[in-house]
Amino acid sequence: MGNGTSIGRVRGLGSAKEGAHHWWHQRLSAGSNLILMLWFVLSIALLPAHDFETIRHWIGQTQVAVPLILLVASTFYHFRLGLQVVIEDYQHDETHIVLMVVLNFFTLAAGTTAIYAILKIAFSAGAAL
Repeated sequence: MGNGTSIGRVRGLGSAKEGAHHWWHQRLSAGSNLILMLWFVLSIALLPAHDFETIRHWIGQTQVAVPLILLVASTFYHFRLGLQVVIEDYQHDETHIVLMVVLNFFTLAAGTTAIYAILKIAFSAGAAL
């Protein structure tokens, strides 16, 4: 054996040697989701109207588009981390590899589509004024 004391071998890592890292990322992304979602709900609630033009002009502002993009990125990252845990816990045969690949592609595609939509609205909002 020769790897030090028994507590030294198990301290902080777990069997996969990355459990603490994953746990911290889930907590940090949950915290950022909470802050950004509170900002989003309050910002929407304070708008004078909720029609298409008002929302389009609102998203066209830099101080709105950037936090929206951060909200999308943080939400999809948190989504991916959570579903990774579900797949790892409940899928024990070789299909878990396929499910992880599908999860990664879906998360990347959906997040990229959402960010593209925000950017398209933000960059075209000024052109229509």
